[in-house]
Amino acid sequence: MIRNLMIGALAVAVVGTGVWGYQQKNDKEHLAQAAENMYQRAYHDLSFHIDQIEDELGKTLAMNSQRQLSPALADVWRVTSLAEKSLAELPVQGLSMEDTEKYLYKIADFSYRTSVRDLNQDPLTDKEYKTLEQLYEQSASIRQSMRETQAMMMNTDMHWLAEREREDSEPAQNSFADHFERMNKSVQGFSEVEWGATDSAIRNLNGELKDALEGREEISKEEAKQAALELLQLGKEATVRVDDASDALDYPAYSLIIDDPENKANYNMDMSVEGGEPIWFMQSRKIDKQTIGLNEAVQKADAFLERANKEGMVLVESTQYNNRAVLEYAYEEDGVRIYPDSITLEVALDDGDIVSYVGRGHIIHHLDSRNLPNPAISKADAQGMINPRIEVMEDHLAVIETDLNEDVLVYEFYGTKNNDTYRIFINAQTGDEEKVERMKDTEPDYSNE
Repeated sequence: MIRNLMIGALAVAVVGTGVWGYQQKNDKEHLAQAAENMYQRAYHDLSFHIDQIEDELGKTLAMNSQRQLSPALADVWRVTSLAEKSLAELPVQGLSMEDTEKYLYKIADFSYRTSVRDLNQDPLTDKEYKTLEQLYEQSASIRQSMRETQAMMMNTDMHWLAEREREDSEPAQNSFADHFERMNKSVQGFSEVEWGATDSAIRNLNGELKDALEGREEISKEEAKQAALELLQLGKEATVRVDDASDALDYPAYSLIIDDPENKANYNMDMSVEGGEPIWFMQSRKIDKQTIGLNEAVQKADAFLERANKEGMVLVESTQYNNRAVLEYAYEEDGVRIYPDSITLEVALDDGDIVSYVGRGHIIHHLDSRNLPNPAISKADAQGMINPRIEVMEDHLAVIETDLNEDVLVYEFYGTKNNDTYRIFINAQTGDEEKVERMKDTEPDYSNE
C-alpha cells in the first residue's frame, strides 16, 4: 500500500515537473518572441525615420520662405531624435556605433539650433546651406545601408536574438553586426562636414557640461529611472529603458527611453550621471487640435519648473507654432536676468503636456550668486542710444553672452516699430549697442500642409 502511494506520488511529481518545465519553456518562448518583436519594430522604425530625415532635409533645400524654414528644420530635429531613440532600442551595444550616434546627434543639434533662430533677421549662411546639402546627400548613403540590411533580413529570415547569441565573438560576414559596422564606417567619412558654428559649439557644449557636472553625487540607473518618472508624472504602467550614453556624449550620462501606454506617448531623455540632471527630453506623439491658450501653457510650464526644483526662472520669450508653445526662461538674480542661464520648454496646446525640455544652458551657467558690477551709465543714457523711431515699452537689467563667450551687463529694452517688436541690449558700462533682436510672432500651423 505504502509502495503504491509512493509510486503514485512520484508519478504526480514527475508529471508536475514536466508541466512546470513546459510552462517555463512556454514562458521563455513568449518572452523571446516579445523581445524579437520589439527589436523588429525598433529596426523598422529606424528605417522609416532615416527615410524621413532624407525627405525633410530635401524639403528644406527646396524652400524659399524663411517663415516655413524654421518649422521644417524643427521637423528634421524631431525626426532625427526619433531615429536616435529607435537606434538605442536595438541590441547593438556591443558594436562600435559611436560615429553613427554622434552623426545623428549633430544633425539634431544643428537643425534645432537653426530652427529656434530668427531666420528672417539672421538667415542661413552659405556655409550652413552647404552643410544642409551635404547632410542631404549623406542621409541617402545611410538610407541605402538600411535598405541593404532590410533586404538581407527578408531574404534570409534572420532574427535579432539568434544573431546576438551567434555573434558573441567576431561578427560574421553579411550579418546584422557586419551591416551596422559598415554603416558606422561610412558615417566616419562624414566627419569632414562643415557644421559651421554648430560643430565647435557641440564640442564646447559637451566639455562645458562635463565641467559643470563634475564632482556632483552620482546616481544609479534605477535612480535615473525613478527621477524621470517623477519629473514626467508617469505611473507604474510606464516602462523605462536606461542605457549608458557616456561614449556618445563625452560626459557621464544615461539615455532613457520611456513608453507611456496610458497616454499613448513615448519619451527619450538624456540625464547626467553626476547630479541626476535632465539635459533634455522630448515626447513623441501627434499634437492634436489646440484647446488651451498661451497663458495656460505658461502656467503648465511654471508648474513643471517648480516640480523640477528650478527656482528663480522667469519667462523671457514665448511664441507658438504647429499647436506648440515655445517658452524660454532665464534665471533672475536681484532683478537682473541672466540670459546664459536658460531653459527652453515646449508645451502641447492640445492637453498642456511638456513635450520638450532643453536645460543645457541652465546646467552650464547657473550660479547661486554672481558678483554683478554696477552700471556705469544710467538707464536714461542707455535708452538715448536707441533708434528714436523705436517706442520703448519695457526695460530690464540683464546679463548676456557675447560672441566671444564673455558675460556682459546690459540694459535690455523692449520696443516697437510699426507691427514689429524688438529687444535691444545696450552695454551698461560703455553704452555700446551689443545686440538687436526682432521678437518672433506666432507662426501659422504648417503641420497639416
